[in-house]
Amino acid sequence: MRVYRTEHPNPQFKRENWVNLNGEWDFGFEKANSVFNFSEDESRAARIQAINTYTRKINVPFCVESTLSGIGHTDFVSLAWYRKKVNIVKNKNRVFLHIGAADYLTTVLVNSKPAGRHKGGYTSFSFDITELCEDGENEIFILCEDSVKNPLVMRGKQSEEKESHGCDYTRTTGIWQTVYLEYTPESYIKNFRLYPDPQNCSVTLWADFEGKEDFECEVLYEGKTVGKCGRSSVCGSAFFEINLSEKHLWEAGSGKLYDIKMKFGNDRVESYFGLRKVRLDGFKFLINEKSVFQRLVLDQGFYKDGIYTAKSDREMIRDIELSMSLGFNGARLHQKVFEPRFLYFCDKAGYLVWGEYPNWGLDYSSPYAVDTFLSEWAEVLNRDFNHPSIIGWCPFNETWDYNGRRQYDALLAAVYDYTKAVDSTRPCIDTSGNFHVKTDIYDVHDYSYDVEFFRKNYEKLVTDGELYEHVLVDNPGRQKYSGQPTFVSEYGGIKWETDKSFKSWGYGEDVKTEEEFAERYCGLTNVLSENKKMFGFCYTQLYDIEQEQNGLFNYKREKKFSNEIYKKIRNANARKAAIEEK
Repeated sequence: MRVYRTEHPNPQFKRENWVNLNGEWDFGFEKANSVFNFSEDESRAARIQAINTYTRKINVPFCVESTLSGIGHTDFVSLAWYRKKVNIVKNKNRVFLHIGAADYLTTVLVNSKPAGRHKGGYTSFSFDITELCEDGENEIFILCEDSVKNPLVMRGKQSEEKESHGCDYTRTTGIWQTVYLEYTPESYIKNFRLYPDPQNCSVTLWADFEGKEDFECEVLYEGKTVGKCGRSSVCGSAFFEINLSEKHLWEAGSGKLYDIKMKFGNDRVESYFGLRKVRLDGFKFLINEKSVFQRLVLDQGFYKDGIYTAKSDREMIRDIELSMSLGFNGARLHQKVFEPRFLYFCDKAGYLVWGEYPNWGLDYSSPYAVDTFLSEWAEVLNRDFNHPSIIGWCPFNETWDYNGRRQYDALLAAVYDYTKAVDSTRPCIDTSGNFHVKTDIYDVHDYSYDVEFFRKNYEKLVTDGELYEHVLVDNPGRQKYSGQPTFVSEYGGIKWETDKSFKSWGYGEDVKTEEEFAERYCGLTNVLSENKKMFGFCYTQLYDIEQEQNGLFNYKREKKFSNEIYKKIRNANARKAAIEEK
């Protein structure tokens, strides 16, 4: 069985002493029953492990539903279990088991002893298994329980029906990101955050330590040392100010990165950062004090053979390259928490992205949703805080009524407040599209396809200070625009069918020719870039996904249009926006 994804999964927190566990695992799964309840303790995991029914082999890190996993079962799955014999050499180190992501409730046993449990299908987690393992062969058992129909389980764009439909697609069950072991000394760096300061050409480092040791940090740019700091006998957590001898700004389209090497006793950690600061100024979005018009495209992170998981670095890099080739400078990473390695490539490219959570499936009307959402969202903020490419947070998307019940407004307000308390360096959109409660940016989604109708509606923002919202036609009084900076964060979605194996789906009235597609695309896009009070746009979407065939490329990332059409799209995207003018 070919082993995929052998590279280090998190370049922002890299140790040399690690072991990739991707590849072949013993495997078994159970189809979903009509009613499924999550286990309240580890008893289910221990029971399944004892039965010893491993009928298949699976290729980790690909989900059960994907062809790359070797399983390809696309019907509902409630339980998926994995077993692997692993050789461990402690050598006086601590041993951590890391799982990039597994959907949804994950229980880990090491040598039949409980190592820990984790809720959430999109965030990374780890367990210290030092006391559970021994030198030599050890057995790791992982049980994943999932139910996309549970009102307190967030599914994102995974279909809650048996088949894909509309803008929901094939599900992802079980492990879908890299599994690996990591060895650390008894004293080690637990966590760190970086606060770049372009104005003063410096960076503030906050680090959290286990144990007490001397600490040293070196900052390099293209291999040259440009800053240092250190302190003896550090313990707990501490702040360090590092002045930089060279200023290299991280900007859109130019991801200049500084490297960091940290030493804490015998522990060694490598990372990087970009010297950039973002802030809002009236209607403008500033990056390093420069008004940058966000030319974004919707990217949902699906792959034809891997579903949620790209089979190589090349596939992830290719998506960024395709986007930038058409004049986009970033993306809304939509209804999915993208893996750290994808964000690393965004950081390197100077590619602007919004961090979002796959909130669809959650009962927003329930007060119980607060605990469920915050516990998972907190892990996203912690893991991805240091990425310069993430220029804003968007925890929710389109919080429509749930079974006729309105959203619990306190949920959105609490998540917004928590986000700002954890990270005051980035703006936060409470819920993209609707229904806003407490937000830094007031964005809207609009799939109107008549260009003149589109233009007249958004001209009112400039002439009268009124922001057009089509959702209020059927939902009056649900939200009120109060003069915040804004952009249309979903529009277009123009269907152009190329895969006849699906009954295609898209937004608005179909176009009949490539030229008509380009005319509508350019017309809608020009309306937004010409608006003096819009700081950006986000077109739906970069590539087709299954039946949703409104992408600018097909699901295989192949061209759908002639070069002349792509040239027109690129020119419309790249033209100077009104808000960028001095």
